[in-house]
Amino acid sequence: MNNIKVIAFDADDTLWINEPLFQKTEQRFCELLEDFLPHHTVNRELLTTEIANLPVYGYGVKSFMLSMVETAIRVSGGAIKVEVIDRIIAIGKELLSAPVIVIDGVEEVLKALQGKFRLVVATKGDLLDQEKKLQKSGLEHYFHHTEIVSEKKEPEYRKLVRHLDINPSEFLMIGNSLKSDIIPVLNIGGYGFHVPYHTTWAHEQVEIDIDHPNFRELKKISEVLLWLL
Repeated sequence: MNNIKVIAFDADDTLWINEPLFQKTEQRFCELLEDFLPHHTVNRELLTTEIANLPVYGYGVKSFMLSMVETAIRVSGGAIKVEVIDRIIAIGKELLSAPVIVIDGVEEVLKALQGKFRLVVATKGDLLDQEKKLQKSGLEHYFHHTEIVSEKKEPEYRKLVRHLDINPSEFLMIGNSLKSDIIPVLNIGGYGFHVPYHTTWAHEQVEIDIDHPNFRELKKISEVLLWLL
């Protein structure tokens, strides 16, 4: 790891809390539709809609809002009232304006690494929403570059490495998702530090044991410093 020049951090549930806010919003959405279906069924239907809509809308709160509206219309057989649709939009807007809560230990890690490595944010989602969250987090000044993409797969990471003018072996990705943050980076020859978060969106969950010399499984983000400093 002595060759590492650039450290990239995932944003949602790595730098700041995200998935618990979505889960609270999903709960409120299910309550709005409880006259039509049980909560667990509405949750399942919403996830199905979200995944189907990813190629169309991408990730983020706005995509989530559209998927909630579409799910409400479908599960109600078109009987959903305009007032409920209006409420769905309202809870989506509340999610967009929610305060950004930085995860414990993140700023201490960034302070310790700044100046020793180039630090970047590599996240997926809605451009405007992610930019706003980074600004509201108060962490923006730590980062040399911010990359917001529609997907985080091998082609996107190869493009990022080229943009940063480094080799994959000089790149480390830190994140909570094995699927998006770790596996693609290992596949292109980079390093991956997995910092699990206690809740992960179902679409990002994978059951896999990684045996790779460039991989580290951490319990909390502060452990990053044990490997790098």
